[in-house]
Amino acid sequence: MLEAIETLKNGGVILYPTDTIWGLGCDATNDSACKKILDIKNRPKNKSFIVLVDNFAMLEKFVPEFNEICYDLADLSIKPITIIYPKAKGLASSIIALDGSVGIRITKDPICLNLIKKLKKPIVSTSANISGEQSPIDFNSISVQIKNNVDYIIKKRLNEKMDTPSQIVKIELNGDIQIIRK
Repeated sequence: MLEAIETLKNGGVILYPTDTIWGLGCDATNDSACKKILDIKNRPKNKSFIVLVDNFAMLEKFVPEFNEICYDLADLSIKPITIIYPKAKGLASSIIALDGSVGIRITKDPICLNLIKKLKKPIVSTSANISGEQSPIDFNSISVQIKNNVDYIIKKRLNEKMDTPSQIVKIELNGDIQIIRK
């Protein structure tokens, strides 16, 4: 795991298992690392990423103002939930959507928590596929192109089926809720 942390600190991209699916990750505050992921995925620059944090204290550093219902949603959700928060700051510009929002998930996954705690920063979590292609359900389903273009691969849970992306909801400051993905 030390190599993965060093890769993240040095602006590299990792391939890793998350709490939902296999993901590509980097330091969410490093714009050039985020741009590497865009290149690896052949992803349009106007499509933002999901960010993983380890707790609300970290989230509040990057989203200083949000509706209080977000605490309950994150705490009470049965499955992983990504909340799109307004007015993000301090993250790589390629992560923040044109309207200033950002999708953040408080992860409970031990591998992700370890990465975030040791890096002391949020990490990007985007599906480990070429843009437009289906998300891989396990490590063997990840394209060779993806595997060859990352800087480090965390080789844990290689045979585990991972095919359930997180729920995504957008919460406005006034409490309006929009379900993006169930």
